[in-house]
Amino acid sequence: MKTLSKLVSTSSISLLVITSPVLISGSHKKLTALPDNNVTTISAPAYSSIIANKVPKYTAPTHSIVTAAVEDKKLDNSVLDATAKKAFEVKMVVQEATVMYSSMKLRRAGLNQKAFEYAWRGYHNLLKNGSLSKTNLLSICDFTQSSRNKRLYIIDVQRKKLLYNTYVAHGMNSGLEYASSFSNKPESFKSSLGFYVTTKTYIGRNGLSLRVKGLEKGFNDMATKRNISLHGSDYIGLDYLKNNGEMGRSLGCAAIPNTLSPKIIKTIKNGSCFFIYHPTKKYLTESFVING
Repeated sequence: MKTLSKLVSTSSISLLVITSPVLISGSHKKLTALPDNNVTTISAPAYSSIIANKVPKYTAPTHSIVTAAVEDKKLDNSVLDATAKKAFEVKMVVQEATVMYSSMKLRRAGLNQKAFEYAWRGYHNLLKNGSLSKTNLLSICDFTQSSRNKRLYIIDVQRKKLLYNTYVAHGMNSGLEYASSFSNKPESFKSSLGFYVTTKTYIGRNGLSLRVKGLEKGFNDMATKRNISLHGSDYIGLDYLKNNGEMGRSLGCAAIPNTLSPKIIKTIKNGSCFFIYHPTKKYLTESFVING
């Protein structure tokens, strides 16, 4: 990856332009880029400027903790410092997501901005803990959208390029046109929210298929036991929609059109990040992948 950031000054305003995920380490002045660990140093005034809301405001759980600690003086300096660093890191990652979303014109492609923001936060945290072996790819199922829309996005984050944008089915018990109910239970026939890492391919009743491992306990960690996979199907796609008036649904798997499934599966197999998004409050507040 390229160097983390450049500090650009325009009159009295400083803007930190981020070009890769960040990991805060050591003092407030040093940030480490991932995954190649290039280091960029920013000045104390620049750091203070960013902390003073030169980046967009973002309400994260850590902010309220920091505020309470300052007011009540219940945390010692070391704990407060670590918490402040975490809050700063979240701000930086959200700022980076905003830049990426805009530069790649993902709104035009229909991707919900919050879906990308949460995907980017989780992807950043998975990079930090070494969960991904194929680090240049991020796949997002945006279940805020109708199943009539192309709501699966395969993104090359290093080249900042949208590789594929196609249809994807949700579980038959998750909803009709829209997915609104999710489960981690076997035989629920529902989709499961959260972050997955892709693993190996296999040949099943749907042809070439891709196993995925759920990374979030209570939300999708039963994916292997449920045989959740990414596979092609003739019940999802424009032809099926025209002939039936609605998209088909799966038993919980992320089914995609047969015409694209081999290419997509071969692209994202073996260790890439796969994220299924819906603005379900319980998931967003309890996801340890998103919230670090």
